[in-house]
Amino acid sequence: MYQLKGVTKRYMRGKNPVDALAGVDLTIEDGGRLVIQGPTGGGKSTLLQMLGGLDRPTAGTIELDGVDLARLPESRLTKVRAESIGFVFQSFNLIPTLTAQENVETALVPLGLGARNRRERAAEELESVGLGDRPNHLPSEMSGGQQQRVAIARALVKRPKVLLADEPTGNLDESMRDEIMDLLDGLWKEHGLTFVMVTHDSSLARKAPRVATIRKGKVTVTENAAA
Repeated sequence: MYQLKGVTKRYMRGKNPVDALAGVDLTIEDGGRLVIQGPTGGGKSTLLQMLGGLDRPTAGTIELDGVDLARLPESRLTKVRAESIGFVFQSFNLIPTLTAQENVETALVPLGLGARNRRERAAEELESVGLGDRPNHLPSEMSGGQQQRVAIARALVKRPKVLLADEPTGNLDESMRDEIMDLLDGLWKEHGLTFVMVTHDSSLARKAPRVATIRKGKVTVTENAAA
């Protein structure tokens, strides 16, 4: 479970301080699904980075299973990210010179698994996202939707408890957007993931059970009974 209390992130814009997040309190239950929305530059990605331990708050606490990510030494924070948190990004972030199989395997290297174990788990994960027949394809040889499937496989191959997605359908057309969201929804349910997604797409937000809206650094959470 995530428990955020008084989370503030302050930047300097010239000589003026700007709060991207201002005293955010938020709870995300294990296995929950939350969509984050708000205006461009309004703190959505900042909040996601805090949840993933990619950035630290100026003030406040961000507890994951009782451990404050904001106070962990960098070595322990790196271990938490490697073992417990999967990331999916709008731009896929695949290594262009590596095959689909090799890109997925990269997530397992920090876990110290042997080469055979890495190959087997990566192959299984590619199969689970519908790319079992494309392990040797480079990113340039795949469509945007296929590249995002590889990125999802890479996020989940380490079997994390948390999946964080930053505009995962932002570079996809409408039909491919729906395919990727159906895949993510299925994997969320299958693996019991805690799933947090940033999106500007209101049609996706309406399908989520909870929506956190950020405005002027403040977060308002609404429950969607129809989801």
